[in-house]
Amino acid sequence: MPDKSVNLCGKLLIAMPGMGDPRFDKSVVYMCAHSDDGAMGLIINKPTPQVTFTELLKQLEIEATGGETARIYFGGPVELGRGFVLHSADYSLEDMTLQVDEQFGMTATRDVLTDIAKGEGPKAALLTLGYSGWGAGQLESEIQQNGWLTCDATAQVVFDVPDADKWTAALKLLGVDALMLSATAGRA
Repeated sequence: MPDKSVNLCGKLLIAMPGMGDPRFDKSVVYMCAHSDDGAMGLIINKPTPQVTFTELLKQLEIEATGGETARIYFGGPVELGRGFVLHSADYSLEDMTLQVDEQFGMTATRDVLTDIAKGEGPKAALLTLGYSGWGAGQLESEIQQNGWLTCDATAQVVFDVPDADKWTAALKLLGVDALMLSATAGRA
């Protein structure tokens, strides 16, 4: 039986090899919410080359005045038309920002995009289209079945490490060498 007392908010999920879902292959997911009712996170290492921040601002009719940009990612397979901004905790919009922990916030309103475009947004941010969601007990079951590893999130891994290196960098936070991972779970 999975341990439901573990709260994964503010943690990273690291996809294990052989997970079986190609959308999550070598994914690193920042967890924004986790309760007995389910979980919600954002994939932070799969950029979407199909749309740029400048194009997105044009579509939303937001004027870019500060020259600031944000990287855009595939956040997960749920609600692909909706945007979520994962950002440093220095930025907050009253009643609109979910302060996940002392390092990270998540805002899903147009206002954060306007502030970024004006150069008045958070110090660090990434924008995802869509999110990753799990129903009650689903994520705990996937972890128990060796689908994910978990570790504490760092701003460096989330915002500064190149996207192609985030999976390996997250594993290193656990002291795990990617070459040593197995796609099968063992039972003692």
